Formats: sequence, structure tokens, C-alpha cells
Amino acid sequence: MVAHVSDFGISKLLDEGDSKTRTMTLATIGYMALEYGSATGIISTYSFGVLLMETFTRKKPTDKMFTGEMSLKHLVESSLSHAVTEVVDANLLREQNGFAAKVKCMVSIMNLALNCCMESPEQRMNMKDALAKLKKMKLQFLKDVGAPN
Repeated sequence: MVAHVSDFGISKLLDEGDSKTRTMTLATIGYMALEYGSATGIISTYSFGVLLMETFTRKKPTDKMFTGEMSLKHLVESSLSHAVTEVVDANLLREQNGFAAKVKCMVSIMNLALNCCMESPEQRMNMKDALAKLKKMKLQFLKDVGAPN
């Protein structure tokens, strides 16, 4: 009953260069994405946004700390204005080399995750735009730390 990255169906979004928006399977017993509950079965970026938040905070949406109104999404939202370093996995920021660039990149990633997790599916960023933003973030991060592209 442990979800894995492949369970999210995100790997199905891009197949042989063509964008896929409909799913062919119902996921796994460990995880079923929200879009499988819709009548259309159209894949949204919601699960991708949650995956980004889980990856970089090292917290699961089912963590015991999330009760009542508090959720992983709410934690990330509230941290962006003042304390993203307290929410992001400390192991990612351990080395002082390029610390400011890492923090800037983490803020960008968390903003992307939140844009993917908007309440209304119509407000969510599509996967092609999310990928383009990730590529820009990578280039900006490499530039900020002085690494070659």
C-alpha cells in the first residue's frame, strides 16, 4: 500500500512525443489519482503538483501533522511568503555552496506545485507549461550557481 512515482500516471502524459491526456489504466492499489474518479478520466497536473511537494518537503499528504484545515498544500502555501527553508527537506539545503540559489529554486518549484494543484481543474497549469517552467528553473539555477548548462 505504498505509492510509487509510477503509480501517478504522470509517465503516461508524454508518450513517443505526443501528449496524452487520457488514461489507459486505473493506477495501482497503492494509489489512485484524483482524475480517475472523474467521468472523463482526463489527467490533470494535480498529482504532479502533489508529487513535487512530497519530493521537496519529504512529507506525505497523509502525515499525522495534517489534521483539520492543515494540509501539505496549506503548509507549502503558508511557507512561501516567509519560511520556505523550514518546509523544504533540510538535506537539500545542507551545503552552504549556492544556498541562495537553492532557496530561490525551491520557491519556484513550490510555486509550480501550487499552480498545478489549484482547486479548479480549469485553473491548473497544463503539463507542457509545467515542463517548460521546470526547464527554465533548471537553466536559472545553473546560471545562479555558475555551473555550465
